[in-house]
Amino acid sequence: MKIIRLLFLLLLITSCSRKENHPYTFYYWKTHLKLNPEEKKVLDQTPVPFLYTRFFDVDKSGGKFQPVAVITKDKSFVTDRQIVPVVFITNQSMLHISAEEITFLAESIYRMVQKKTREYTLKTTNEIQIDCDWTSGTRDDYFKFLKELKRVSGKEITCTLRLHQVKDKKSTGIPPVDKVYLMCYSTSSPLENSDKNSILDVVTLKNYLSKLEEYPVKKIEVALPIYSWGIVTNHLNKHRLINALSKKDLENPGFRKISDHEAEIIKDGFYFGNYLNKGFRIKVEEISEEQLQSVIDFLEKKIPHFNIIYYQLDSKFVLDRNF
Repeated sequence: MKIIRLLFLLLLITSCSRKENHPYTFYYWKTHLKLNPEEKKVLDQTPVPFLYTRFFDVDKSGGKFQPVAVITKDKSFVTDRQIVPVVFITNQSMLHISAEEITFLAESIYRMVQKKTREYTLKTTNEIQIDCDWTSGTRDDYFKFLKELKRVSGKEITCTLRLHQVKDKKSTGIPPVDKVYLMCYSTSSPLENSDKNSILDVVTLKNYLSKLEEYPVKKIEVALPIYSWGIVTNHLNKHRLINALSKKDLENPGFRKISDHEAEIIKDGFYFGNYLNKGFRIKVEEISEEQLQSVIDFLEKKIPHFNIIYYQLDSKFVLDRNF
């Protein structure tokens, strides 16, 4: 009997300590499709055979919809990964939109996706992902648009899901799709004075997703951040971002370290392609492996098996990661 109990205990310990394996891939969010050798190597190793690729943005100006920053492709771009087209739509594009405009927008987006797929001979999937930070004021028309895009394209339409849209699901509603991509980043604005990491504050994320298991969508995939930036604050307490900075960039003779992730400029000059004055401060925000694992551990208790899509595929962000 003691042997049986011991075996049972060992099995229990083993099953509890066994980590779930989450297949992963990446978002590609640059305007020009081009992979350097490091990026191609990392992409070739992904267990998920898709690359979620931003094709273009949509905004509304002067009452007219406009495609913004439409993707181009370098001749050298080659991958055996299937491309999932992603289209970002500004929330203002959904304000005061008529039924005719919804149909026009759905048809226009689908035509543009088809055009770029043919023009660049891309191997795309049957999925189109829409990224929009919809609100309670735009939800009804946005949801109509998703349905209309599905009708005109015949494709599987999926969409992104932000943290506030989970927490405030009664007001923001549930999108009419079978699969959403939970964006586990942008937990606060980088332009606010805060001690928190604006890319990912785990405590804030857990608060927003405390009832994630109740979110009524068939499938939830998870988008995790691996990007970094520097937040520059001037003498007037105004902020701007410099992309892809890390803590090691603060090791500069023109800087005085304030902490391990903050520094003050002590000599006017050009830094990271920007002219920065003496007295300006830089705060670096980047994401550690421990933060990512903490989020994954939390989500495993909330939703069934999920894939991970890291944002984003860039050699500046992927080289020192253990995927």
